[in-house]
Amino acid sequence: MAENNKKDMVATIVASFAARPDATPDAIVELYNRLMSDEGGLVPSQPMQGQANPALPIDRAVTEDKVYCLCCGRGFKMLKRHLGAEHGLTEAEYRTMFGLPAEFPLVAPSYSRKKASHAKQAGFGKYERSLKQDG
Repeated sequence: MAENNKKDMVATIVASFAARPDATPDAIVELYNRLMSDEGGLVPSQPMQGQANPALPIDRAVTEDKVYCLCCGRGFKMLKRHLGAEHGLTEAEYRTMFGLPAEFPLVAPSYSRKKASHAKQAGFGKYERSLKQDG
């Protein structure tokens, strides 16, 4: 039963990978073989040493309307979901991987301002907090 479960998971992963526009038949076969091997083959035995090479220059990673992923070069309004789904990274791991400071934006500046404006219009943060005291 464990073997069938593993095959189902591998089939799901390979199908998701195959839907990508940059997926080639050779890469799909290699991915399938690595996932089906007993070792798994996808988890490095040692942690990465040093910083990764970014897909584009760091100074071009943030524009007014998009934040570009340094792993693959694709642009988004927000990177968090993409990093977890496509690269298996948290925000902290991503920043460490490329040596980025903690204040490096992972949300496009225009999108951030738009969301803040909507929150202000909705009245968030304008109420006064009071402590209730039960007698």
